[in-house]
Amino acid sequence: MAGAYDDRDGKIWMDGTLVDWRDANVHLLTHAMHYASSVFEGERAYGGTIFKSREHSERLVASGAAIDMPIPWTVDEIEAAKAEVLAANGLSDAYVRAIAWRGAGPDMGVSSVRNPVRLAVAAWEWGAYYGDAKMKGARLDIAKWKRPSPETIPSHAKAAGLYMICTMSKHAAEAKGCSDAMMFDYRGYVAEATGANIFFVKDGEVHTPLADCFLNGITRQTVIGMLAERQIKVHQRHIEPSELESFQQCWLTGTAAEVTPVGTIGDYSFEVGALAREMVESYEKLVRA
Repeated sequence: MAGAYDDRDGKIWMDGTLVDWRDANVHLLTHAMHYASSVFEGERAYGGTIFKSREHSERLVASGAAIDMPIPWTVDEIEAAKAEVLAANGLSDAYVRAIAWRGAGPDMGVSSVRNPVRLAVAAWEWGAYYGDAKMKGARLDIAKWKRPSPETIPSHAKAAGLYMICTMSKHAAEAKGCSDAMMFDYRGYVAEATGANIFFVKDGEVHTPLADCFLNGITRQTVIGMLAERQIKVHQRHIEPSELESFQQCWLTGTAAEVTPVGTIGDYSFEVGALAREMVESYEKLVRA
């Protein structure tokens, strides 16, 4: 599949019906377009099976509740919609995007309780998120924007509005020739990349930021479990910027990123070492098991 994302062949599930890809449109005065009243999930199917599919659907419903936007579809109905989209488009290995949003309705101010909550599911073929970084390690910038306090946003929801500073940070990174940017949190601790969680290795043990003000990714949790099975110590804790120079390896995790080694973050360098390579290979085997 090629071309702009609004001009492709295929089917998209919208509010219970499969529609032609080019007809999957919303009105200009859709509430989500103006006030970011939207939550979403990014998922990958391998060999026709979506990895951790039900966990993603459950998180979508939980994210909707977190932003006061109850989703009027059950987890089972969302699961059925995703399967229908994959079948309708003849896809086996694919990226799946489920999104719920406040649509157009009687309200067009900040309040939107009278507007319908809508749901759509699309799927398309999508290769490696960071290109060839799995071989040589991704190059990361350090973002000027920080992940905000959970007292200011529902930080554990996968909500569209939370990604604005991520988009800005990734644009700035790409302008410098980097693949992505690492972000600090509002306290100055290491947090995550713009769309992926981050792990570090030091002396055979793994360190990853405590997910207390950003999304505790499903892939993050999966990789922590994989490390535990290997009896590798994982420290989930606050990481100071000054510690970056002491880490030997680094990788990112996420549905789109999968497991991707990192070669540099700003002026800090990391080796694509044995443990990073093992996590890449083991994750690929797990998702296709």
